[in-house]
Amino acid sequence: MAERTGLLEAVDLQCWTNNQQHRSQEMDTERLILRRGQPFSLTAHSAGPPPQPPARRLAIVLHLGRDSDTVIKVSDSRGPAGQWWFSVQPAQGELLLTVHSPPDAPVGYYRMNIVVLDSDGLILQQIPAGSFFLLFNPWCKDDAVHLSGEEQLQEYIMNESGLLFQGSWDQINTLPWDFGQFERDVVDICFQILDNSPAALRNPRADALSRSDPVYVSRTVTAMVNANDDRGVVSGRWDGDYSDGVAPTRWTGSVAILRRWSRGGAQRVQYGQCWVFSGVACTVLRCLGIPTRCVTNYSSAHDTDGNLTVDQCYNEQLESLPAAGKDMIWNYHCWVESWMARPDLPRDYWGWQVLDPTPQERSDGVFCCGPCPVRAVKEGDVDVKYDAPFVFSEVNADLACWVVRADGGRSRAALQCHSVGRNISTKSIYGEQREDLTHHYKYPEGSAMERQVYAKAGRKLALRGSGAGQLELGIKQAQAVHGSDFDVYVHVRNRGGEDERGQLTVIARAVTYNGIRLGECHRKTTSLALPAGAAHREVLRVRYEQYGERLSEHHLIRVTALVEPHGRPDVTLHEINIPLSVPRLVVKVIGEAVVSQPLKAQITFVNPLPVTLRGGVFTAEGAGLTGEQQLEALEEIGPGQTLTVQVSFKPSKPGLRTLLVDFDTDKLKDVKGLAKVIVRPKAQ
Repeated sequence: MAERTGLLEAVDLQCWTNNQQHRSQEMDTERLILRRGQPFSLTAHSAGPPPQPPARRLAIVLHLGRDSDTVIKVSDSRGPAGQWWFSVQPAQGELLLTVHSPPDAPVGYYRMNIVVLDSDGLILQQIPAGSFFLLFNPWCKDDAVHLSGEEQLQEYIMNESGLLFQGSWDQINTLPWDFGQFERDVVDICFQILDNSPAALRNPRADALSRSDPVYVSRTVTAMVNANDDRGVVSGRWDGDYSDGVAPTRWTGSVAILRRWSRGGAQRVQYGQCWVFSGVACTVLRCLGIPTRCVTNYSSAHDTDGNLTVDQCYNEQLESLPAAGKDMIWNYHCWVESWMARPDLPRDYWGWQVLDPTPQERSDGVFCCGPCPVRAVKEGDVDVKYDAPFVFSEVNADLACWVVRADGGRSRAALQCHSVGRNISTKSIYGEQREDLTHHYKYPEGSAMERQVYAKAGRKLALRGSGAGQLELGIKQAQAVHGSDFDVYVHVRNRGGEDERGQLTVIARAVTYNGIRLGECHRKTTSLALPAGAAHREVLRVRYEQYGERLSEHHLIRVTALVEPHGRPDVTLHEINIPLSVPRLVVKVIGEAVVSQPLKAQITFVNPLPVTLRGGVFTAEGAGLTGEQQLEALEEIGPGQTLTVQVSFKPSKPGLRTLLVDFDTDKLKDVKGLAKVIVRPKAQ
C-alpha cells in the first residue's frame, strides 16, 4: 500500500513567474492568472524518486467553472491544434510540468488535478494542484483577439487609467477615468458578472464552453453592465433624482462600482449614465483580455423607430412638442470598441467592433448592443450582425425639425450647421490627447461615397440645410463659465436680392446631455426688417440668476434660434449646446511616493458661484494608490471662498499612477481634479 500512496507531496504553481510571463502580475502574484495559447509551468514535488514511465505516468484533469461539471483531460503529448497538452521533465527529485492551452480555450475559472497512474492505467494517486483563471490573449497570433503593436496593447489592455470625452462637438471636455482592471479582486468580479448572466444561470455548462468566443463574451458583457434585464451591474437614471443612490457624475472610476455590486450580492448599483456604462464595460473587457477603448460620438442620434430620421417638433413659441416616437439627439453618447476576429462574418468586418452597454433598445429581446463592425457602419451594411441599423443611425440619422402652427399645419425648418455623428473621439495611444475616429465611421459629408452608403442603407440622402429662404442664421457665444453671466450672439443675414421682414425668436434652455429639456432660462423675440444683403446681430445675455436653479449636473445650456419671414412658410432654425466650464480641483501629492508607505494628497477647491455651497463631499480613488475614499466638507463654502482638505493613503503598486478626485455640493456637482505620481518600489 505504501507504494501506491504518497508519490507526490505538493504542487507549486509558480504564480509569480507564470504571471510575469503572462502579463498578469499586476492582478495578482499569489494566484495563477493565465492567458490562453501560451504555456505555463508548475513543479510537482515527491517524497522519494518522482514517478516516471513506464512504471508510473502522470495525467492532468481540468474542471472548467466553479459549479460546472465540464471536465477537460489534458493530453500527455502534443496532439491536433485546439487541444490542451503537457510535457514532463524530471529534475532532482521534482517534475517540471509545462502545460499548453489552445488559443481558443474557453476563458474562465479552472480547477486542476494531477493524477498518478500505473502501467495498466489504474489510478494510484490524485491530488488537487490548485486553480487558475484563463483570459483571452491578444499577444497570441492565433487568438481571436490578437492585436499587433505593443503600443496599442499597452493602451487597450494594460492602461488602468484613461480619458472619456464629454462636452459638445465644438467644446470637447475630458473626464479622467480610473479603469482599474488589475486591482485586487476585479478579475473575480468580472467572471462573477459572466456567471450571473441569464445564459449562465440557465445552462452553466453551455455558457462556460461558449466563452471561447469573444463575440459571445463581449455581447454578454454589454447586457450585464446594465441592470435592465438581469442581475446586471449598473442601473441607469436620467431624471436628475439620485437621492436613493449615487449621482452618475460622482463616479471617478469602475472599481468602486464593481465592488459595490459584488459585495451587495449582485444587486444593481445606482446610478449610471452612458459614460459610466462605457467605463465599466471597458474595465471588464480589458480585464478579460479583450483590447477595448472608450468612444464618444457627438450629436448622437437615438432613432427608436428605425427610419433613420429623428423628428423634433416645436410650436410657434419654440416650445417643445412631443413627437410621435421617443427619438432624440444626445449631445454626446459613449460606447466602447473592442478588437476581435469575426469568424461569423467576412474578413472585411474583422477588427474594431462597437459595443454599447447603455440600455437604449432591445437586441434579441435584451438590452444590449453589438458587437457591430465599425467597417459595416461606414459602408452602410446594416444587415450585418449585430445591431448595425441602430449604430448606423447613431452617426448618420437625419434631424428633422418641425414648427407646428396653431391650426395644426406644420413646416419643416431648414437646419443650419447641424450634423449627426461629429468628432467621434477616443484617447490616443500616444498620450493624453484626443484621437478622432470619425473617418472610421463615415465618409466625408457631401462626397460620392457618402451618397452610395446612404443608398445602400436603404434611404435617400437628405440635403442638409436645403429649403432655406433668404434669411440665414448663425449663433456664436463667448466663453461660458458656470456662475457667471455670458452672451450669445445671433446673426441673421438677408442673402437674397430683395428686402425681407420677419421675426427672430431666441431661447436659452437648461438641458441634460441626452437632450431632456429642464426649463427655459431666457427668451427674446425681435422683429426684423432687413434690406437685401444686410445683416442683423442680436445679443442674448444669459444671467446666472436665470439659469443657476435650472441647470442639471451636466452644466449644459441649449440655445435655439428661429427666424420666420412674414408671409412665407420657409422658417429656419439653428441650435447650439453650450457646456458651462467648471474650475478643476487642484490636487497635489505631498512627499515621496513609495509602495506601502503613508502618503498624503492636498485638494483645493475655489467656489466659482455667487452663492454659498453646502453638503460638500470629496471622493478620491486611484488604481494602485487607494480604493474609493469619501471625505465630507463640514463647513459652508461662500462665494469665492477656498477650501483645502487632505486625504491619506498607502500606494500598493509601483509605477506611474493617477489619483482622481470628484467634488459635489448641493448647488455644484461634477467638479474634478487629478494628480499623477510616480510610485517607487519598496526598498528590499
